[in-house]
Amino acid sequence: MNNRIGNLFKGDKVIWMVFFFLCMISVVEVFSASSGLTYKSQNYVGPIAYHAFTIMAGVVVAILTLNIPCRYFKLMTPFLMLISVITLLWVLLAGTKVGDAGRWINLFGFTFQPSEIAKGTIVLAVAQILAAMQRENGADKKAFKWILSITLPACLLIGLENLSTAAMLFAVVFLMMFIGLVSLKQLGKLAGVIIIFVVVVVSMVMLVGHDISDEEKTLTKTEQVDQANQPKKEKNFVEKMFHRADTWKSRIMKFGKPKPTPQEYDLDKDAQVAHANIAIVSSGIIGKGPGKSTERDFLSQAFSDFIYAIVIEELGIVGAFAVMFLYVVLLYRCARIASRCENNFPAFLAMGLGLLLVIQATFNMMVAVGLAPVTGQPLPLISKGGTSTIINCAYIGAILSVSRSAKMKKVKENEPNRA
Repeated sequence: MNNRIGNLFKGDKVIWMVFFFLCMISVVEVFSASSGLTYKSQNYVGPIAYHAFTIMAGVVVAILTLNIPCRYFKLMTPFLMLISVITLLWVLLAGTKVGDAGRWINLFGFTFQPSEIAKGTIVLAVAQILAAMQRENGADKKAFKWILSITLPACLLIGLENLSTAAMLFAVVFLMMFIGLVSLKQLGKLAGVIIIFVVVVVSMVMLVGHDISDEEKTLTKTEQVDQANQPKKEKNFVEKMFHRADTWKSRIMKFGKPKPTPQEYDLDKDAQVAHANIAIVSSGIIGKGPGKSTERDFLSQAFSDFIYAIVIEELGIVGAFAVMFLYVVLLYRCARIASRCENNFPAFLAMGLGLLLVIQATFNMMVAVGLAPVTGQPLPLISKGGTSTIINCAYIGAILSVSRSAKMKKVKENEPNRA
């Protein structure tokens, strides 16, 4: 029986433990944070049952993925690149909108974000390029151009609807190039161009965009309803492509403004940030206890974008650091696995996927505690999600697949000579 279980859960045991704890925290905290969904649907079991089913499906996907030999991931890259390009163009032209963002595709009753597939595909492709173009003194200079030729178009397509995801993906690729010994001169020039590009983009957003929060504050509720009911003007191509400039400007303005005193805080205007702060401040050392959050009833997206605030409120500072520690351990184990790989490709793949998960988690946690503007990034493997959760589980499975081959090679190296 133990052998069967061991054969099922193969790969790095520490990563399996981290994965297990993150999934358990997810089930408990999503059940607690989904009070708003249960109230609306009058179904107290439905939301958590759906999430538990998603987690179980993700575990199955992770097990299936870890049983794929690492070399076969290379064969999947062209097909994944084709799928990513088609779906990213599809979502721009005919994506399903939630709010002002059209990031989703509805296909055969399933809704997913193409950016989730594209992120892993770009990491997979970059790992192949870095592995194939390694030389004795580091990566070939042509590797830099090849990597940018696939990364920049992907980030552009993603960034038009999801700027934070594009920025996060580019940060992961930049770190992969640094780890892959790409010329520091090339990386330095790229860093300079990025700084100039960010300054230009922020300047354009501040000039073109409107601060939505200020406009809504000056309008009465009746005026807002009348404005919403008015026929909308047809936008030209440029306006359609950059329709999120208003949202970006509002987030920058909110984050850049001096923090008001508790007496001056406008709960209607800054509800998400305000209730996240209240959840954190009221937590204490050990928190209120699982399922005892009060801010979950007032905090929008408590089960997704701001679930870390609910984790802190219920599990306290101890729970907050425990979750952070799990992600640190995940990245550390990815680095250990990469260091044991004989071949470059699995090493770069494990590090790339580890960075992808941990940087996204860092983004989410920084937003929840007020150290970054609101981005809409979920907390990987903890936030409530559908296909995004399953895809993140596939990333874990790919890392475990790499850990299997790395361990096998190390065992072979240390076997005594029986001849």
